[in-house]
Amino acid sequence: MNNIEKGKIGEKISRDYLIKNGYTILETNYKNKIGEIDIIALSNDIVVFVEVKSRTNTKYGYAFEAVNISKQRKIINTSFIYIKNNKMDNFQLRYDIIEVYLTNNLSINHIENAFCL
Repeated sequence: MNNIEKGKIGEKISRDYLIKNGYTILETNYKNKIGEIDIIALSNDIVVFVEVKSRTNTKYGYAFEAVNISKQRKIINTSFIYIKNNKMDNFQLRYDIIEVYLTNNLSINHIENAFCL
């Protein structure tokens, strides 16, 4: 399984997980001139921007570690454009990471408020 396949599987698992936990999916793979956000969801009055990281093992570290400060800034700046274009200025924002470990014992780790402005 290559990284693109892992990513697609992880994003599908993450969407299903979020829906099961009461989130409304607003967008998937949202792109603008600055960057991309894997999943944008609504939880009550909070717009949640989710970065999904999928791994088959932790040989090169935990999945969340791949969301470095540069990636965080890119996601935040991308989210600002989404909020402006969709006139969602009155919503709270949250930035989450979902780690998906594609092993025999599938594991999902949802890190709420993984980073902030």
